[in-house]
Formats: sequence, C-alpha cells, structure tokens
Amino acid sequence: MLWRTVDGPVTYTTLLEEWEALLERRPTFREPLKAYREILVAWSRWSGERLAPLGWTAAECRERWRRGVPLLAETSPVVEPEALEDLLVPAMELLFAAGTDNEALRRFAQAWDRGEVTPAALLPAKGTLGSVTIRERLGLTSEALGFLACGGLRPILEDYFAGCRAHFSDGVWDLGVCPFCGAPAGFTDILESGGRRLACHLCGGAWIFPRLKCPHCGSVDSKDIVKFQAEEREEGYLIGACRNCHGYLKELDRRVRWNAGSALVEDWGSPHLDLVAHRAGYWRAVPTLIDLERGSRPGS
Repeated sequence: MLWRTVDGPVTYTTLLEEWEALLERRPTFREPLKAYREILVAWSRWSGERLAPLGWTAAECRERWRRGVPLLAETSPVVEPEALEDLLVPAMELLFAAGTDNEALRRFAQAWDRGEVTPAALLPAKGTLGSVTIRERLGLTSEALGFLACGGLRPILEDYFAGCRAHFSDGVWDLGVCPFCGAPAGFTDILESGGRRLACHLCGGAWIFPRLKCPHCGSVDSKDIVKFQAEEREEGYLIGACRNCHGYLKELDRRVRWNAGSALVEDWGSPHLDLVAHRAGYWRAVPTLIDLERGSRPGS
C-alpha cells in the first residue's frame, strides 16, 4: 500500500492503472516511456513478506523530526539481496536501454552477485541517492545509481515506514528532503488549499513545504524563484526553479487538474517539461528517463 499525495491510500495496481490512463492522454509518449511500465509491474508483485516494518512510536518519530533528522538516518531496513533483485531487474534493463555505461552496470551486477554491493548501497546519503563511494568505485553516474535506488527501493521503504506514516503531521518538518527516508523531493503538488506539498519518489512520503522556499538550497529570496511552462502549455503544469542553485521541480496545480494521477505518475509522464528545464540550464536531484539519456547535474 502506498500513499497518494492528495486522496489517501492507493495500491500499486492502481498506480499502474493511473500510468495507463496517463498514456491514453499522451499517446505520443507510450513508446518512449514503455520501460517504466515494467518497473510498476514489478512493484505490484512485491509482497513484503520478508520485511519487518519500523515499529517506532509517535514519540520516537517526532523526536527525530524535531531535530531535523529523517527516520532512515537513524535506522535501516533489513533487506535480503534476493528480495530486492526482482525489483532491480526492470530498472537495470531501463538503464541499459537508455544508453547508460554498460560496463559500469556490469560492474554493479558483478559486485552485487559477489556481495560487495548490498541493498544499503542504494539508501540515500546526505544530498544524494545511493552511496557515493560505491558510485565512484564502479564508475556509475549519480543519475544511474539514483534511478536504481528509486526503482528498487520504493515498495520496500513504503512498507518499512507504513506504521510511521500516522505519526507524521503538517508542521513538524520544514526541510526539502523526505522526513521518512531523507531523499530529495521528486515532485510538487499544489493542493486545494493552495498549499505546496512535496512528494518523495523513493519511499512515497509527502510533506507540506513553503511555496516561496527552494527545497534544494533553502533560499527564501523571492527573486530566486522562477516559474515557467513548455511551449505547448498544459493547464495546471509548471516548472518551479531556483536561480540561486539552478535546481528545479515540476509541479501540478490540483485545483485545476483535480483528476490527475499520483505524483510519481505525473512526474514520469511529463518528460517534455524536464526537457524544457534542462534546456534552460536547470537540474533535478531525482532522475527520470530524460536525465539518464542526457545527463543532469553538471559534474555528476
């Protein structure tokens, strides 16, 4: 069970249905984005039987949030490599298809088989997705390792934090990273109330965040905030970027697009907006297919 940003719980089967519905609206994307479907199918087959969820109390969770510490910074799920492999396979295949360095991917697979790379290597570190040490040793780009992390860990971390979701409430967290897993935000929703909610693609978390604050660098200078659209405008869809750090997030105004899909579906299903942002010189912290094919952050 995952958390839908606006309407409450939704299963991974429903997420797959939302994906098909989005491609019905944007049929020209069906072929370029077909590899995403295999990831969603793998998620829908995840059972979670061998995973023990985090059993922290409300007091234990909130004490960490008051300190500005994501829960995953002080705990870690026990994940058997075999349990993760079925989730990693479609993400690996997408990377091969996207033209990622095949030799680097082979080194990753071989190191995984030898037990030199474990599930812990995919967990978020401060400001990034996955272990920087592993990435550099194997020659993987930040985009490739970040995509493996999102593709492989989402159902696992979703289940791991299931019991802690109820302990979270608006106002207890004001950082631009996920309060549960610590990953950078992946998408923005503008809610019926006019509030801004950030979504985490790594674990399915969501949290309210100031509309005039950059989630990447924390700038609150209104002159740093810029909003722009694709040439072929779609009502409700925008790119929110920061002139200070040049990071961006796509956003969806659900007051206009009330029947849109979940944050992940809308993010993966709008590569044209990523292309516009890239051409304007902006980067994103959580990679999508466009980032894998073109490269994202300078120096990554």
